[in-house]
Amino acid sequence: MPPSLPDAVVFDNDGLLLDTESVWTRAEEDLFERRRLRFTPADKRELVGTSAEIAGAILERRLGEPGRAAELIEELNALVVAELERGVEAMVGARELLERLREQGVPIGLVSNSPLRFVRRSIEIVGFEAHFDVVLSAHEVAAPKPAPDPYLEACRRLGVEAGPAVVALEDSPTGVAAARAAGLTVIGVPSVEGVELEEAHHLAETLLDEIVSHHLNV
Repeated sequence: MPPSLPDAVVFDNDGLLLDTESVWTRAEEDLFERRRLRFTPADKRELVGTSAEIAGAILERRLGEPGRAAELIEELNALVVAELERGVEAMVGARELLERLREQGVPIGLVSNSPLRFVRRSIEIVGFEAHFDVVLSAHEVAAPKPAPDPYLEACRRLGVEAGPAVVALEDSPTGVAAARAAGLTVIGVPSVEGVELEEAHHLAETLLDEIVSHHLNV
């Protein structure tokens, strides 16, 4: 018998499907430059994939502005939205993979810790919005990644049972932890140098990697 298709495939957005990590990085650099500070690779590694709550705490500490997490996140989000309008590109292999999954009739979800308006606008810019059956921001559930809530809710909306037959693709430790906690099969595709995805079940260099096509059976 040929291998079966997954019950569903759920993607992260930033750095996995779209090169929006570079958008976030430029905004983060601007945030630091406003304070005459340099945004370092270590800062990036600490922030990648985190929720607004965790990122706010990191920024408070890194910028020396205790008690201002909410204001810092609001400022960063405004910078990110402005940067996004300058353009964003799909990651290598993203368009082809989404098209193959759609042709096979596999339910497709998108789960991100980013604000919903940012996620929807980013996929609109690259013309991906028609590919997804569900687009979910972690702001819509009780707890963001690394909690399993976003993935569990995405599976509920897709009408599938959360389990190994659902495949998640992630580029951050936070996202990998969330998908594993939800019981999904996780393929890690790192996008930031120095970030390790040791908890992923499988690792790929890009979305074009044979590991991806093998485990998605497309």
